Amino acid sequence: MVSDLPSTNDLMIRPLTYRDVEVVEQRLCHEGIHDQGFGLPSLGNGWMTSPLHLLQWLTGMSKQRIYVAERDNQVLGVVQVAPFNENRTTWQVQQLAAQEFTEVGTQLLRHCFSTLVEARTWIVEINIDHREALDLYRQNGFQPLAHLTYWQISVDQLTELAQGTPSLPNLLKVTNADARLLHELDTMSMPALVRQVFNRHYRDFQTGLLDWLQHGLASWSQQVQVHRAYVFEPQRKVAIASYALHTTKDGYTPHWLDLTVHPAYTHLYPEILTHIAQLVQSYPAVPLLLSSTDYQGEREAYLERWAKPIRRTLMMSRSVWHKVREVRSPLPEGLTLSEVLQGLPTHRRPQPGQINTQKGAQAYYHEHSSEKTSPPKAQS
Repeated sequence: MVSDLPSTNDLMIRPLTYRDVEVVEQRLCHEGIHDQGFGLPSLGNGWMTSPLHLLQWLTGMSKQRIYVAERDNQVLGVVQVAPFNENRTTWQVQQLAAQEFTEVGTQLLRHCFSTLVEARTWIVEINIDHREALDLYRQNGFQPLAHLTYWQISVDQLTELAQGTPSLPNLLKVTNADARLLHELDTMSMPALVRQVFNRHYRDFQTGLLDWLQHGLASWSQQVQVHRAYVFEPQRKVAIASYALHTTKDGYTPHWLDLTVHPAYTHLYPEILTHIAQLVQSYPAVPLLLSSTDYQGEREAYLERWAKPIRRTLMMSRSVWHKVREVRSPLPEGLTLSEVLQGLPTHRRPQPGQINTQKGAQAYYHEHSSEKTSPPKAQS
């Protein structure tokens, strides 16, 4: 439950307008409490001054929503949120900055909860060292979901990894036709609670025409090239690993990697990273960034030998329901409740409550059955 706060009736919360851009970037964005993810545009990094993002925002192409808190014509806070999945049931708080942190921050979050009614679940990622931010989100109903570690592989380590010979015979390029395979892999790679919060559909792994244009413009403006591939297991006809490698060409921005591996095929980690190390050799020599979660212990154990941890965060979630629905069935896998009931043995036949009713039913049955089986009488 959210604790009682001082009255903020004079605080007005409204969508961001163009006249707020300079104030938001110059005065508030250095106070933002969220460390931006790989490749995610930040309000503090010239988000609105970038021609591409400004065009997306003015034409309504951007999926992000930005709200500002204003009092007496002075901007006191800003929040940036965006849908996390295609069907927009889960939304993510990407950035939050406020001068009166607890009061204004809470009002901004409450405004998002009440305005974006399509969101059933909210998620947020906070640096574990930012205690004030953790307290703010706990007060607003967020609960811990998973721990994340961000790793950096140096240029020398990438060069050493590239000397190996990866064994990936069924490495295929990703297309929209592979969306169901990638969705199944994503489903199998995370616990049931995280899977329910993310609520992804196979459409989340497809690239529409509008998304393709946006990604193309972003790659051109930011000098980023994306490589997507997955490892196919022909016997089971499933994807057992996939990656999206974002390589940079400016010479100072690190490459970043999104990697998903089936829990039963963790031996692919060194094979895939060797392949990735060979890919980045044709680009400027910069480090490689990637992340891992606490429910993927094998990946963290492997990365500890090669990579350097540069950030540790806590992913939190907030459901609009009173409690999260349980997604695991209490029945054994493959069984339904009707099958279980049919298989239960009965020790004796059920007895009716009244004997007279039973006798009456038996008499009625014998009377009608004798009428059906008796031969017809001959006519005189």
